[in-house]
Amino acid sequence: MHRLRETVLLTLCLCPSAQAIDASLTLPATGTVEIAFSPDGGGVQLIIDAIAAAREQILVQAYTFTSRDLARALMQAHHRKVDVQVIADAEQTVRMEHTVIGTLRKGGVGVWLDSQHSAAHNKVMLIDPGAADSVLITGSYNFTYAAEHLNAENVLLFRGNAALVRAYFENWKLHRAHASAFELH
Repeated sequence: MHRLRETVLLTLCLCPSAQAIDASLTLPATGTVEIAFSPDGGGVQLIIDAIAAAREQILVQAYTFTSRDLARALMQAHHRKVDVQVIADAEQTVRMEHTVIGTLRKGGVGVWLDSQHSAAHNKVMLIDPGAADSVLITGSYNFTYAAEHLNAENVLLFRGNAALVRAYFENWKLHRAHASAFELH
């Protein structure tokens, strides 16, 4: 009986929730949505302001991450004792000459690399995911200088939609479970 209980608990802990493995979800439209378009449409400032308001936790999924401004904001949050964790695409982290992933890790931010997929192409930030006023940031916007100043991209910032944040949080945990810790060399 004890072994059965351990097996059930282990299975519950290791298996993603049903929400995380569904092919698609339909969620209620609640809260507000802020948007920004680039080039030079204020996306970086929208994200920086949201990071500055974080109180407990910021969880990031990044395909390409070269924005020094966003890295600085995340490290400032980390220094304010906000738990900051980043999952980055493994290949992009190695290929990009100006990646700030190493800078984040040197600054004490927890960083993991996702190499399980052809491309870990997510662009997501979850801010205080367990809080009533949690924030989800997503869109086509890579966390790069080019995304703000050169590319045609979009940023969506959702507030007040707990179900949406929960779905992205479950997905973040799913990818964190198979990602590898980023080690400085």
